[in-house]
Amino acid sequence: MTELPISLSRHDRSHRLEMTQWLPLPPRELWPFFSDAHNLEHITPDTVKFNVLTPRPIAMEAGALIDYRLRIRGVPIRWRTKITIWEPVTRFVDEQLKGPYKLWRHEHRFEESAGGTLCRDRVDYRVPGGPLSPLIHAAVVKNDVRRIFAYRAVRLAEMFAEGKLMDQAPDESAAPG
Repeated sequence: MTELPISLSRHDRSHRLEMTQWLPLPPRELWPFFSDAHNLEHITPDTVKFNVLTPRPIAMEAGALIDYRLRIRGVPIRWRTKITIWEPVTRFVDEQLKGPYKLWRHEHRFEESAGGTLCRDRVDYRVPGGPLSPLIHAAVVKNDVRRIFAYRAVRLAEMFAEGKLMDQAPDESAAPG
């Protein structure tokens, strides 16, 4: 098995996940996929039962709020994020306002490289639990976060393998043809 493009480290009181993945399309062609929050449903493991609650279309910009419903180890969770940085085609940042973490800040960067795009994810997160949070992270959260991002990397590689978006569910907001 190939080593996953994911690293986890500790920074101050937080944890950091970093993942870099090359996809065979230029940033301009990938941007529409990544800037549609509903596409998270296609790149998140089914076990998480991830659903975007905010209806389409979501006006993506700094300040946009997005609500989700998911399950973590069977426990239902409501999650709300805010887009705090929005720089089309280059990067965006979403931060948890409500959810399972004390901190969740996810930066997505897109850099042109070798005829495609280096997609860089950096997630800074902090686990609740007070003095038990290091144990909770080591026993559960670290592996869950790694597994979700590993799944994402595999799905993205599959979806963009031919240099075009493959296997995406139809846009439900499109007018019937």
